[in-house]
Amino acid sequence: MKRAAIILFTTLSSFVILHSSKEDISHDPKYTRLDSLRGSITPEREWWDLTYYHLDIGVDPATKTISGTNRVDYKVLTENQVIQIDLQEPMVLNSATQNGQTLEFIKEGPAHFITLRDRQKIGSIYSLMLSYSGQPLEAENAPWDGGITWVKDDNGNDFVASSCQGIGASLWWPCKDHMYDEVDSMLMSITVPKHLINVSNGSSRGVEDNKDGTKTYHWFVNNPINNYGVNINIGDYVSFSEKYDGENGELDMDYYVLRDNLKKAKKHFKLAPKTLEALEHWFGPYPFYEDGYKLVEAPYLGMEHQSSVTYGNGYQYGYRGTDLSGTGWGLKWDYIITHETGHEWFANNITYKDMADMWIHESFTCYSEGLYTEYFFGKEAGAAYIKGQRAGIKNIKPIIGDYGVNSDDHGNVYSKGSNILHTLRQAINDDEKWRGILRGLNKTFYHQTVTTQQIENYISEQAGRDFQFVFNQYLRNSSLPTFEYVIRENQIGYRWSGVVEGFDLPLKVLIGKEEKWLEPKTDWQFLDASDVTTIKVDPNFYVTVLDVMGS
Repeated sequence: MKRAAIILFTTLSSFVILHSSKEDISHDPKYTRLDSLRGSITPEREWWDLTYYHLDIGVDPATKTISGTNRVDYKVLTENQVIQIDLQEPMVLNSATQNGQTLEFIKEGPAHFITLRDRQKIGSIYSLMLSYSGQPLEAENAPWDGGITWVKDDNGNDFVASSCQGIGASLWWPCKDHMYDEVDSMLMSITVPKHLINVSNGSSRGVEDNKDGTKTYHWFVNNPINNYGVNINIGDYVSFSEKYDGENGELDMDYYVLRDNLKKAKKHFKLAPKTLEALEHWFGPYPFYEDGYKLVEAPYLGMEHQSSVTYGNGYQYGYRGTDLSGTGWGLKWDYIITHETGHEWFANNITYKDMADMWIHESFTCYSEGLYTEYFFGKEAGAAYIKGQRAGIKNIKPIIGDYGVNSDDHGNVYSKGSNILHTLRQAINDDEKWRGILRGLNKTFYHQTVTTQQIENYISEQAGRDFQFVFNQYLRNSSLPTFEYVIRENQIGYRWSGVVEGFDLPLKVLIGKEEKWLEPKTDWQFLDASDVTTIKVDPNFYVTVLDVMGS
Protein backbone atom coordinates (compact mmCIF):
# COMPACT_ATOMS: atom_id res chain seq x y z
CA MET A 1 0.00 0.00 0.00
CA LYS A 2 2.37 2.73 1.30
CA ARG A 3 0.89 5.50 -0.75
CA ALA A 4 0.76 9.20 0.07
CA ALA A 5 -1.80 11.49 -1.51
CA ILE A 6 -1.03 12.12 -5.17
CA ILE A 7 -3.10 14.67 -7.01
CA LEU A 8 -3.70 17.29 -9.87
CA PHE A 9 -3.19 16.82 -13.60
CA THR A 10 -0.05 18.43 -15.01
CA THR A 11 0.74 19.04 -18.65
CA LEU A 12 4.41 18.62 -19.51
CA SER A 13 5.93 20.72 -22.29
CA SER A 14 9.52 19.58 -22.01
CA PHE A 15 11.32 16.44 -21.04
CA VAL A 16 13.89 15.58 -18.43
CA ILE A 17 17.29 14.15 -19.40
CA LEU A 18 17.13 10.36 -19.35
CA HIS A 19 18.97 8.36 -16.75
CA SER A 20 19.00 4.64 -16.10
CA SER A 21 18.65 2.70 -12.88
CA LYS A 22 21.89 0.97 -11.95
CA GLU A 23 22.08 -2.78 -12.01
CA ASP A 24 25.57 -3.05 -10.49
CA ILE A 25 25.31 -1.27 -7.15
CA SER A 26 28.06 -3.16 -5.34
CA HIS A 27 30.26 -0.06 -5.11
CA ASP A 28 27.50 2.45 -4.45
CA PRO A 29 28.32 4.13 -1.13
CA LYS A 30 24.66 4.59 -0.23
CA TYR A 31 24.34 0.83 0.28
CA THR A 32 25.99 -1.26 2.98
CA ARG A 33 26.64 -4.94 3.58
CA LEU A 34 23.57 -5.01 5.79
CA ASP A 35 21.50 -3.83 2.80
CA SER A 36 22.82 -6.78 0.81
CA LEU A 37 22.18 -9.22 3.64
CA ARG A 38 18.60 -7.99 3.78
CA GLY A 39 17.93 -7.64 0.06
CA SER A 40 19.89 -10.35 -1.76
CA ILE A 41 19.56 -14.11 -2.11
CA THR A 42 22.61 -14.93 -0.02
CA PRO A 43 24.36 -18.32 -0.13
CA GLU A 44 22.83 -19.02 3.28
CA ARG A 45 19.35 -18.48 1.82
CA GLU A 46 19.47 -20.03 -1.62
CA TRP A 47 20.17 -23.64 -0.61
CA TRP A 48 16.82 -24.23 1.13
CA ASP A 49 13.17 -23.84 0.20
CA LEU A 50 10.52 -22.82 2.73
CA THR A 51 7.64 -25.26 3.15
CA TYR A 52 5.90 -24.43 6.47
CA TYR A 53 5.86 -22.05 9.42
CA HIS A 54 4.19 -22.44 12.80
CA LEU A 55 4.35 -19.07 14.52
CA ASP A 56 3.33 -19.61 18.16
CA ILE A 57 3.56 -16.38 20.17
CA GLY A 58 2.14 -14.37 23.01
CA VAL A 59 1.43 -10.67 22.56
CA ASP A 60 1.32 -8.54 25.71
CA PRO A 61 -0.08 -5.05 25.06
CA ALA A 62 0.69 -3.95 28.63
CA THR A 63 4.44 -4.30 28.10
CA LYS A 64 4.39 -4.00 24.29
CA THR A 65 6.26 -7.27 24.01
CA ILE A 66 6.09 -10.38 21.86
CA SER A 67 7.60 -13.74 22.78
CA GLY A 68 7.34 -17.30 21.58
CA THR A 69 8.60 -19.63 18.88
CA ASN A 70 8.59 -20.10 15.15
CA ARG A 71 8.97 -23.55 13.66
CA VAL A 72 10.54 -23.42 10.22
CA ASP A 73 10.20 -26.42 7.89
CA TYR A 74 12.31 -26.42 4.75
CA LYS A 75 13.46 -28.63 1.89
CA VAL A 76 17.15 -28.92 1.09
CA LEU A 77 18.01 -27.94 -2.49
CA THR A 78 21.81 -28.10 -2.25
CA GLU A 79 24.05 -29.16 0.60
CA ASN A 80 25.02 -26.51 3.15
CA GLN A 81 25.42 -26.36 6.91
CA VAL A 82 24.69 -22.66 7.57
CA ILE A 83 21.20 -21.18 7.36
CA GLN A 84 20.26 -17.50 7.48
CA ILE A 85 17.33 -16.45 9.66
CA ASP A 86 16.40 -12.79 10.01
CA LEU A 87 15.23 -11.00 13.15
CA GLN A 88 15.57 -7.27 13.65
CA GLU A 89 16.61 -5.50 16.83
CA PRO A 90 15.45 -4.91 19.46
CA MET A 91 13.95 -8.40 19.13
CA VAL A 92 16.27 -11.15 20.38
CA LEU A 93 16.74 -14.66 19.04
CA ASN A 94 17.11 -16.61 22.28
CA SER A 95 17.84 -20.03 20.81
CA ALA A 96 17.79 -22.20 17.71
CA THR A 97 17.38 -25.98 17.93
CA GLN A 98 17.11 -28.90 15.52
CA ASN A 99 16.30 -32.48 16.53
CA GLY A 100 16.68 -31.49 20.17
CA GLN A 101 20.15 -30.08 19.66
CA THR A 102 20.99 -26.48 20.53
CA LEU A 103 22.67 -24.72 17.61
CA GLU A 104 25.28 -21.99 17.58
CA PHE A 105 24.72 -18.84 15.54
CA ILE A 106 26.49 -15.63 14.61
CA LYS A 107 24.52 -12.38 14.42
CA GLU A 108 25.25 -9.67 11.87
CA GLY A 109 22.62 -6.95 12.02
CA PRO A 110 19.25 -8.64 11.47
CA ALA A 111 20.89 -11.71 9.89
CA HIS A 112 21.51 -14.72 12.12
CA PHE A 113 23.78 -17.36 10.61
CA ILE A 114 22.93 -20.65 12.29
CA THR A 115 25.31 -23.60 12.02
CA LEU A 116 23.42 -26.88 11.66
CA ARG A 117 24.83 -30.06 13.18
CA ASP A 118 23.05 -32.71 11.12
CA ARG A 119 24.05 -33.21 7.51
CA GLN A 120 21.48 -31.52 5.32
CA LYS A 121 20.60 -34.08 2.66
CA ILE A 122 19.32 -32.87 -0.72
CA GLY A 123 15.59 -33.48 -1.10
CA SER A 124 14.98 -33.99 2.61
CA ILE A 125 12.75 -31.81 4.77
CA TYR A 126 13.98 -30.55 8.14
CA SER A 127 12.54 -28.48 10.98
CA LEU A 128 14.24 -25.65 12.80
CA MET A 129 12.80 -24.31 16.06
CA LEU A 130 13.44 -20.66 16.86
CA SER A 131 12.73 -19.10 20.26
CA TYR A 132 12.63 -15.33 20.52
CA SER A 133 11.33 -12.38 22.53
CA GLY A 134 11.46 -8.62 22.88
CA GLN A 135 9.77 -5.32 22.35
CA PRO A 136 9.42 -4.89 18.56
CA LEU A 137 9.85 -1.64 16.70
CA GLU A 138 6.84 0.58 17.27
CA ALA A 139 5.24 2.13 14.19
CA GLU A 140 5.25 5.91 14.33
CA ASN A 141 3.30 6.43 11.12
CA ALA A 142 1.85 3.10 10.02
CA PRO A 143 1.72 1.71 7.45
CA TRP A 144 4.45 3.81 5.84
CA ASP A 145 7.23 3.39 8.39
CA GLY A 146 6.30 -0.13 9.55
CA GLY A 147 6.20 -1.68 12.99
CA ILE A 148 3.64 -2.63 15.62
CA THR A 149 0.91 -0.11 16.40
CA TRP A 150 -0.08 -0.09 20.09
CA VAL A 151 -3.03 2.21 20.83
CA LYS A 152 -6.34 2.23 22.73
CA ASP A 153 -9.79 2.35 21.21
CA ASP A 154 -12.41 4.87 22.36
CA ASN A 155 -13.44 2.52 25.17
CA GLY A 156 -9.91 2.17 26.53
CA ASN A 157 -9.30 -1.31 25.14
CA ASP A 158 -5.98 -2.22 23.58
CA PHE A 159 -5.93 -1.97 19.78
CA VAL A 160 -2.84 -3.57 18.26
CA ALA A 161 -1.75 -4.34 14.70
CA SER A 162 1.32 -5.15 12.63
CA SER A 163 2.38 -3.56 9.34
CA CYS A 164 5.79 -4.16 7.82
CA GLN A 165 5.93 -3.78 4.04
CA GLY A 166 9.41 -2.78 2.98
CA ILE A 167 11.05 -2.93 6.38
CA GLY A 168 10.23 -6.62 6.60
CA ALA A 169 8.39 -9.14 8.77
CA SER A 170 11.58 -9.85 10.71
CA LEU A 171 10.88 -6.71 12.73
CA TRP A 172 8.44 -8.81 14.80
CA TRP A 173 9.10 -12.50 14.08
CA PRO A 174 12.10 -14.60 12.93
CA CYS A 175 11.82 -15.77 9.34
CA LYS A 176 13.45 -16.04 5.94
CA ASP A 177 12.86 -12.39 5.23
CA HIS A 178 13.21 -12.19 1.48
CA MET A 179 10.39 -11.94 -1.02
CA TYR A 180 11.64 -14.54 -3.50
CA ASP A 181 10.69 -17.53 -1.32
CA GLU A 182 7.15 -17.78 0.02
CA VAL A 183 6.20 -20.38 2.60
CA ASP A 184 3.74 -22.96 1.23
CA SER A 185 1.41 -22.88 4.24
CA MET A 186 1.42 -21.50 7.76
CA LEU A 187 -0.19 -21.91 11.16
CA MET A 188 -0.40 -18.88 13.44
CA SER A 189 -1.15 -19.41 17.14
CA ILE A 190 -1.52 -16.00 18.77
CA THR A 191 -2.08 -15.68 22.53
CA VAL A 192 -3.65 -12.45 23.82
CA PRO A 193 -5.45 -11.22 26.97
CA LYS A 194 -8.79 -13.03 27.26
CA HIS A 195 -10.93 -9.91 26.76
CA LEU A 196 -9.36 -9.29 23.34
CA ILE A 197 -9.58 -11.09 19.98
CA ASN A 198 -6.76 -11.76 17.54
CA VAL A 199 -7.46 -11.89 13.81
CA SER A 200 -4.78 -13.14 11.43
CA ASN A 201 -4.53 -14.62 7.95
CA GLY A 202 -6.37 -17.64 6.63
CA SER A 203 -9.17 -19.60 8.25
CA SER A 204 -9.81 -20.14 11.95
CA ARG A 205 -8.73 -23.42 13.54
CA GLY A 206 -10.28 -22.63 16.86
CA VAL A 207 -9.71 -20.72 20.08
CA GLU A 208 -8.19 -22.04 23.33
CA ASP A 209 -9.03 -20.71 26.80
CA ASN A 210 -5.88 -20.71 28.89
CA LYS A 211 -5.70 -20.85 32.68
CA ASP A 212 -3.54 -17.73 32.92
CA GLY A 213 -6.27 -15.35 31.73
CA THR A 214 -5.38 -15.49 28.05
CA LYS A 215 -6.81 -16.96 24.89
CA THR A 216 -4.95 -18.47 21.94
CA TYR A 217 -6.33 -17.93 18.44
CA HIS A 218 -5.24 -20.40 15.76
CA TRP A 219 -5.28 -19.32 12.11
CA PHE A 220 -4.17 -21.52 9.21
CA VAL A 221 -3.08 -20.25 5.80
CA ASN A 222 -3.56 -22.89 3.10
CA ASN A 223 -1.78 -20.97 0.35
CA PRO A 224 1.69 -19.50 -0.19
CA ILE A 225 2.05 -16.17 1.59
CA ASN A 226 4.72 -13.48 1.51
CA ASN A 227 6.27 -12.44 4.81
CA TYR A 228 4.92 -8.89 4.99
CA GLY A 229 1.45 -10.26 4.27
CA VAL A 230 1.43 -12.10 7.61
CA ASN A 231 -0.32 -10.03 10.27
CA ILE A 232 -1.77 -9.79 13.74
CA ASN A 233 -4.78 -7.64 14.61
CA ILE A 234 -5.79 -7.49 18.26
CA GLY A 235 -8.75 -5.62 19.68
CA ASP A 236 -12.24 -5.63 21.12
CA TYR A 237 -13.63 -7.00 17.86
CA VAL A 238 -17.13 -8.07 16.91
CA SER A 239 -17.74 -9.82 13.62
CA PHE A 240 -20.28 -10.60 10.94
CA SER A 241 -20.11 -12.71 7.79
CA GLU A 242 -21.61 -13.35 4.40
CA LYS A 243 -21.16 -15.65 1.41
CA TYR A 244 -20.02 -14.36 -1.97
CA ASP A 245 -20.95 -16.30 -5.10
CA GLY A 246 -17.76 -15.84 -7.08
CA GLU A 247 -16.09 -17.27 -10.15
CA ASN A 248 -14.69 -20.21 -8.17
CA GLY A 249 -17.83 -20.85 -6.14
CA GLU A 250 -18.81 -19.79 -2.65
CA LEU A 251 -16.35 -17.55 -0.81
CA ASP A 252 -16.48 -16.88 2.93
CA MET A 253 -16.33 -13.16 3.66
CA ASP A 254 -15.78 -12.20 7.29
CA TYR A 255 -15.62 -8.74 8.80
CA TYR A 256 -14.02 -7.78 12.11
CA VAL A 257 -14.64 -4.30 13.47
CA LEU A 258 -14.46 -2.48 16.78
CA ARG A 259 -17.58 -2.96 18.83
CA ASP A 260 -18.88 0.58 18.47
CA ASN A 261 -18.56 0.48 14.67
CA LEU A 262 -20.67 -2.59 13.97
CA LYS A 263 -23.76 -0.79 12.68
CA LYS A 264 -21.98 1.44 10.19
CA ALA A 265 -19.64 -1.38 9.13
CA LYS A 266 -22.59 -3.58 8.18
CA LYS A 267 -23.75 -0.87 5.83
CA HIS A 268 -20.39 0.34 4.53
CA PHE A 269 -18.78 -3.05 3.96
CA LYS A 270 -21.39 -3.89 1.33
CA LEU A 271 -18.72 -2.38 -0.91
CA ALA A 272 -16.48 -5.42 -0.34
CA PRO A 273 -18.41 -7.98 -2.44
CA LYS A 274 -18.90 -5.31 -5.11
CA THR A 275 -15.14 -4.88 -5.20
CA LEU A 276 -14.61 -8.61 -5.60
CA GLU A 277 -17.18 -8.66 -8.41
CA ALA A 278 -15.35 -5.96 -10.35
CA LEU A 279 -11.85 -7.29 -9.77
CA GLU A 280 -12.77 -10.89 -10.58
CA HIS A 281 -14.10 -9.58 -13.89
CA TRP A 282 -10.78 -7.94 -14.72
CA PHE A 283 -8.23 -10.17 -13.01
CA GLY A 284 -9.85 -13.58 -12.73
CA PRO A 285 -10.97 -15.56 -9.67
CA TYR A 286 -10.05 -14.32 -6.21
CA PRO A 287 -6.77 -16.20 -5.57
CA PHE A 288 -7.44 -17.49 -2.03
CA TYR A 289 -10.85 -19.15 -1.87
CA GLU A 290 -9.56 -21.78 0.59
CA ASP A 291 -8.50 -19.07 3.07
CA GLY A 292 -11.54 -16.83 2.65
CA TYR A 293 -11.59 -13.04 2.57
CA LYS A 294 -11.48 -10.89 5.69
CA LEU A 295 -11.74 -7.14 6.13
CA VAL A 296 -10.33 -6.21 9.53
CA GLU A 297 -10.48 -2.80 11.18
CA ALA A 298 -7.01 -1.52 12.06
CA PRO A 299 -5.57 1.50 13.90
CA TYR A 300 -3.97 2.83 10.69
CA LEU A 301 -5.10 3.49 7.11
CA GLY A 302 -4.86 -0.04 5.70
CA MET A 303 -2.64 -2.71 4.18
CA GLU A 304 -2.88 -5.69 1.80
CA HIS A 305 -2.35 -8.52 4.29
CA GLN A 306 -3.30 -11.67 2.40
CA SER A 307 -6.87 -12.85 3.17
CA SER A 308 -6.80 -10.44 6.13
CA VAL A 309 -7.06 -7.00 4.51
CA THR A 310 -6.76 -4.26 7.11
CA TYR A 311 -9.01 -1.22 7.02
CA GLY A 312 -8.80 2.20 8.66
CA ASN A 313 -10.42 4.63 6.23
CA GLY A 314 -13.07 5.83 8.65
CA TYR A 315 -16.05 4.25 6.87
CA GLN A 316 -16.04 6.94 4.21
CA TYR A 317 -15.74 7.08 0.45
CA GLY A 318 -12.56 8.15 -1.29
CA TYR A 319 -9.15 8.33 0.34
CA ARG A 320 -9.90 9.66 3.81
CA GLY A 321 -12.81 11.49 2.25
CA THR A 322 -10.88 12.93 -0.72
CA ASP A 323 -10.58 11.94 -4.37
CA LEU A 324 -6.97 11.32 -5.38
CA SER A 325 -7.84 11.73 -9.05
CA GLY A 326 -9.48 15.11 -8.69
CA THR A 327 -12.27 13.96 -11.03
CA GLY A 328 -15.04 13.12 -8.58
CA TRP A 329 -15.04 9.43 -9.52
CA GLY A 330 -12.85 8.55 -6.58
CA LEU A 331 -15.66 9.59 -4.23
CA LYS A 332 -17.97 6.89 -5.60
CA TRP A 333 -16.25 4.10 -3.63
CA ASP A 334 -13.96 3.45 -0.66
CA TYR A 335 -10.33 3.76 -1.73
CA ILE A 336 -8.92 1.43 0.92
CA ILE A 337 -11.40 -1.40 0.30
CA THR A 338 -10.79 -1.24 -3.46
CA HIS A 339 -7.03 -0.67 -3.46
CA GLU A 340 -6.07 -3.11 -0.72
CA THR A 341 -8.38 -5.79 -2.07
CA GLY A 342 -6.77 -5.29 -5.48
CA HIS A 343 -3.50 -6.34 -3.91
CA GLU A 344 -4.88 -9.83 -3.39
CA TRP A 345 -4.13 -10.31 -7.11
CA PHE A 346 -1.04 -8.13 -7.48
CA ALA A 347 1.17 -8.49 -4.38
CA ASN A 348 -0.32 -11.59 -2.78
CA ASN A 349 -1.08 -13.80 -5.78
CA ILE A 350 1.66 -12.41 -8.03
CA THR A 351 4.54 -11.27 -5.83
CA TYR A 352 7.79 -9.56 -6.81
CA LYS A 353 11.03 -11.41 -6.07
CA ASP A 354 12.92 -8.17 -5.36
CA MET A 355 11.64 -4.93 -3.91
CA ALA A 356 13.15 -3.03 -6.85
CA ASP A 357 10.20 -4.39 -8.84
CA MET A 358 7.56 -2.93 -6.53
CA TRP A 359 5.68 -1.63 -9.59
CA ILE A 360 4.34 -5.17 -10.07
CA HIS A 361 2.41 -4.71 -6.83
CA GLU A 362 1.54 -1.04 -6.85
CA SER A 363 1.14 -0.11 -10.52
CA PHE A 364 -1.35 -2.87 -11.28
CA THR A 365 -3.24 -2.26 -8.04
CA CYS A 366 -3.39 1.50 -8.55
CA TYR A 367 -4.63 0.74 -12.06
CA SER A 368 -7.33 -1.51 -10.57
CA GLU A 369 -8.95 1.60 -9.08
CA GLY A 370 -9.69 2.82 -12.61
CA LEU A 371 -10.88 -0.62 -13.66
CA TYR A 372 -13.27 -0.71 -10.70
CA THR A 373 -14.57 2.69 -11.77
CA GLU A 374 -14.99 1.50 -15.35
CA TYR A 375 -16.84 -1.66 -14.29
CA PHE A 376 -19.51 0.23 -12.39
CA PHE A 377 -19.58 3.65 -14.08
CA GLY A 378 -18.40 3.11 -17.64
CA LYS A 379 -15.24 3.22 -19.73
CA GLU A 380 -15.02 7.00 -19.94
CA ALA A 381 -15.30 7.31 -16.15
CA GLY A 382 -12.53 4.76 -15.63
CA ALA A 383 -10.26 6.52 -18.11
CA ALA A 384 -10.96 9.90 -16.54
CA TYR A 385 -10.02 8.55 -13.11
CA ILE A 386 -6.72 7.10 -14.39
CA LYS A 387 -5.79 10.29 -16.24
CA GLY A 388 -6.63 12.22 -13.11
CA GLN A 389 -4.07 10.11 -11.24
CA ARG A 390 -1.32 11.91 -13.19
CA ALA A 391 -1.42 14.75 -10.73
CA GLY A 392 1.90 15.33 -9.12
CA ILE A 393 3.91 12.71 -11.05
CA LYS A 394 7.36 14.25 -11.18
CA ASN A 395 9.18 11.82 -13.49
CA ILE A 396 12.53 12.32 -11.77
CA LYS A 397 13.44 8.69 -11.03
CA PRO A 398 13.03 5.39 -12.87
CA ILE A 399 10.24 3.21 -11.59
CA ILE A 400 12.55 0.22 -11.18
CA GLY A 401 14.96 0.58 -8.28
CA ASP A 402 18.25 -1.09 -7.38
CA TYR A 403 18.32 -4.85 -7.07
CA GLY A 404 19.66 -6.95 -4.21
CA VAL A 405 19.50 -4.27 -1.48
CA ASN A 406 15.78 -4.10 -0.58
CA SER A 407 15.67 -0.64 -2.16
CA ASP A 408 12.53 1.46 -2.32
CA ASP A 409 14.43 4.27 -4.05
CA HIS A 410 12.34 4.40 -7.20
CA GLY A 411 9.90 6.63 -9.02
CA ASN A 412 6.13 6.76 -8.82
CA VAL A 413 5.08 3.13 -8.93
CA TYR A 414 1.49 4.17 -8.21
CA SER A 415 0.00 6.77 -10.52
CA LYS A 416 2.71 6.64 -13.17
CA GLY A 417 2.59 2.86 -13.20
CA SER A 418 -1.18 2.94 -13.54
CA ASN A 419 -0.93 5.26 -16.53
CA ILE A 420 1.72 3.08 -18.16
CA LEU A 421 -0.71 0.17 -18.08
CA HIS A 422 -3.51 2.39 -19.37
CA THR A 423 -1.21 3.43 -22.24
CA LEU A 424 -0.43 -0.21 -23.07
CA ARG A 425 -4.15 -0.89 -23.27
CA GLN A 426 -4.51 1.90 -25.82
CA ALA A 427 -1.56 0.63 -27.87
CA ILE A 428 -2.97 -2.92 -27.95
CA ASN A 429 -6.31 -1.41 -29.03
CA ASP A 430 -8.35 -4.49 -28.15
CA ASP A 431 -10.15 -4.34 -24.81
CA GLU A 432 -10.98 -8.03 -24.63
CA LYS A 433 -7.40 -8.98 -25.42
CA TRP A 434 -6.22 -6.59 -22.70
CA ARG A 435 -8.63 -8.07 -20.18
CA GLY A 436 -7.41 -11.51 -21.20
CA ILE A 437 -3.84 -10.42 -20.50
CA LEU A 438 -4.73 -9.21 -17.01
CA ARG A 439 -6.57 -12.43 -16.23
CA GLY A 440 -3.86 -14.49 -17.89
CA LEU A 441 -1.16 -12.95 -15.72
CA ASN A 442 -2.98 -14.12 -12.60
CA LYS A 443 -3.50 -17.60 -14.03
CA THR A 444 -0.01 -18.05 -15.46
CA PHE A 445 1.80 -16.72 -12.38
CA TYR A 446 -0.72 -18.05 -9.86
CA HIS A 447 0.80 -18.06 -6.35
CA GLN A 448 4.25 -17.29 -7.72
CA THR A 449 7.06 -14.83 -7.12
CA VAL A 450 8.15 -13.15 -10.34
CA THR A 451 10.56 -10.73 -11.98
CA THR A 452 9.74 -7.68 -14.06
CA GLN A 453 11.11 -9.48 -17.11
CA GLN A 454 8.56 -12.27 -16.75
CA ILE A 455 5.71 -9.75 -16.64
CA GLU A 456 7.07 -7.79 -19.60
CA ASN A 457 7.57 -10.91 -21.70
CA TYR A 458 4.09 -12.21 -20.96
CA ILE A 459 2.40 -8.97 -21.95
CA SER A 460 4.39 -8.74 -25.18
CA GLU A 461 3.74 -12.37 -26.11
CA GLN A 462 -0.01 -12.15 -25.48
CA ALA A 463 -0.33 -8.75 -27.17
CA GLY A 464 1.46 -9.98 -30.27
CA ARG A 465 3.78 -6.97 -30.18
CA ASP A 466 7.20 -6.57 -28.60
CA PHE A 467 6.93 -3.84 -25.96
CA GLN A 468 10.53 -4.29 -24.76
CA PHE A 469 11.60 -0.75 -25.61
CA VAL A 470 8.35 0.73 -24.36
CA PHE A 471 8.98 -0.90 -20.98
CA ASN A 472 12.59 0.29 -21.06
CA GLN A 473 11.39 3.83 -21.56
CA TYR A 474 8.70 3.90 -18.92
CA LEU A 475 10.22 1.64 -16.25
CA ARG A 476 13.98 2.14 -16.55
CA ASN A 477 14.17 5.82 -17.39
CA SER A 478 12.72 8.79 -15.63
CA SER A 479 11.21 10.93 -18.38
CA LEU A 480 8.16 10.55 -20.56
CA PRO A 481 8.46 10.04 -24.31
CA THR A 482 7.87 13.31 -26.15
CA PHE A 483 5.79 13.39 -29.31
CA GLU A 484 7.00 16.37 -31.33
CA TYR A 485 5.04 17.66 -34.28
CA VAL A 486 4.99 20.58 -36.69
CA ILE A 487 2.30 21.70 -39.14
CA ARG A 488 3.36 23.80 -42.13
CA GLU A 489 2.89 24.01 -45.88
CA ASN A 490 0.14 21.37 -45.96
CA GLN A 491 2.34 18.87 -44.21
CA ILE A 492 2.54 17.39 -40.73
CA GLY A 493 5.92 16.35 -39.42
CA TYR A 494 6.21 14.20 -36.34
CA ARG A 495 8.71 12.13 -34.36
CA TRP A 496 9.60 10.81 -30.90
CA SER A 497 12.25 12.59 -28.90
CA GLY A 498 13.80 11.92 -25.49
CA VAL A 499 13.32 8.18 -25.90
CA VAL A 500 15.46 5.07 -25.63
CA GLU A 501 16.84 3.60 -28.82
CA GLY A 502 14.24 1.38 -30.46
CA PHE A 503 11.22 2.99 -28.75
CA ASP A 504 8.20 2.11 -30.88
CA LEU A 505 4.91 2.99 -29.22
CA PRO A 506 2.03 3.34 -31.72
CA LEU A 507 -0.01 6.48 -31.17
CA LYS A 508 -3.63 7.38 -31.91
CA VAL A 509 -4.13 10.97 -33.03
CA LEU A 510 -6.84 13.21 -34.39
CA ILE A 511 -5.66 15.08 -37.49
CA GLY A 512 -8.28 17.69 -38.13
CA LYS A 513 -11.41 15.55 -37.80
CA GLU A 514 -9.82 12.31 -38.93
CA GLU A 515 -8.69 9.66 -36.42
CA LYS A 516 -5.42 8.07 -37.42
CA TRP A 517 -2.80 5.69 -36.00
CA LEU A 518 0.84 6.75 -36.31
CA GLU A 519 4.05 4.79 -35.81
CA PRO A 520 6.46 7.59 -34.92
CA LYS A 521 10.24 7.07 -35.04
CA THR A 522 13.06 9.26 -33.78
CA ASP A 523 13.57 10.56 -37.32
CA TRP A 524 11.08 13.03 -38.72
CA GLN A 525 8.24 11.56 -40.77
CA PHE A 526 5.80 13.57 -42.84
CA LEU A 527 2.16 13.36 -43.89
CA ASP A 528 0.32 15.34 -46.53
CA ALA A 529 -2.39 17.25 -44.73
CA SER A 530 -4.07 19.91 -46.81
CA ASP A 531 -6.00 22.54 -44.85
CA VAL A 532 -5.23 20.82 -41.52
CA THR A 533 -4.40 23.16 -38.67
CA THR A 534 -4.58 20.86 -35.66
CA ILE A 535 -3.26 17.53 -34.47
CA LYS A 536 -4.37 16.10 -31.14
CA VAL A 537 -2.93 13.08 -29.40
CA ASP A 538 -5.41 10.78 -27.67
CA PRO A 539 -5.05 11.90 -24.02
CA ASN A 540 -5.29 8.30 -22.85
CA PHE A 541 -1.66 7.92 -23.95
CA TYR A 542 0.69 9.02 -21.19
CA VAL A 543 3.15 11.01 -23.30
CA THR A 544 4.38 14.58 -23.55
CA VAL A 545 3.12 16.47 -26.61
CA LEU A 546 5.22 19.30 -28.01
CA ASP A 547 4.30 21.62 -30.89
CA VAL A 548 7.77 22.46 -32.15
CA MET A 549 6.62 25.58 -33.97
CA GLY A 550 4.53 26.72 -31.04
CA SER A 551 7.08 26.08 -28.30
